[in-house]
Amino acid sequence: MATPAQPAPPFARLAGHPLRWRLLTELATSDRRVRELVNLVDHPQNLISYHLRLLRDGGLVTMRHSSADARDSYYHLDLDRCAHALAATGLALHPALRLTQDPPQPPEPSARPPAVLFTCTGNSARSPIAEALLRLRGGGHVEVTSAGSHPRPHLHPDAVRALRDGHGVDLRDQRPRHLDTLTGRHFDHVISLCDKVRELCPDFADHRGGHARRIHWSIPDPAAAQTGYPAFARTLAEIDTRVRHLLPALTSQEATP
Repeated sequence: MATPAQPAPPFARLAGHPLRWRLLTELATSDRRVRELVNLVDHPQNLISYHLRLLRDGGLVTMRHSSADARDSYYHLDLDRCAHALAATGLALHPALRLTQDPPQPPEPSARPPAVLFTCTGNSARSPIAEALLRLRGGGHVEVTSAGSHPRPHLHPDAVRALRDGHGVDLRDQRPRHLDTLTGRHFDHVISLCDKVRELCPDFADHRGGHARRIHWSIPDPAAAQTGYPAFARTLAEIDTRVRHLLPALTSQEATP
């Protein structure tokens, strides 16, 4: 007697479509707006929006309204959820395909570690949190700094507290810096964490004579959430997840000639 056919796991059905796989690939490197995805994959906007809705319904992609223009939205790929869904897909096919996830490793020591710049508007919460976490998780194998387009006088006390409580990192003596103070510096990766600063951040050269790789993480300002410290704790957790997934990407990109 023939075995009844089992439906493909949700991840296989979602990611197996060529256009949706392309969208996942683009969103794996940076948060994107719909019009950017339209240009990148060269398909009509209504088709892109349809497939993004399917990815959102499947829990792989989330959407946030832009803090720079509330009429616009950024789409973000949940890499942790993708990892779990992929593991479940392998297990559904055969028990021997159970995947064990090793924690992301920092880049290997090299003659010149990758240089990363994090930016946000005030350089008082999101970007210094990202700087501190990448420095911590990178184990000295990444050069990292942060700056803002309109830096505040001091780091936000709840950002300092969240880092201290969550990771034992003390930033009480750090002061926000202006992007202008980094003129002439070379960065391999420039990562904006604020929708507003993404449009204002100047271009930086990388160490190979080209342009720094631009990445965007659309993360709301926790100071604008009106909920106090819990918003900073949530922001810390989101940035830490993104930093963990950034580390192996830095390794593979630095290995590429």
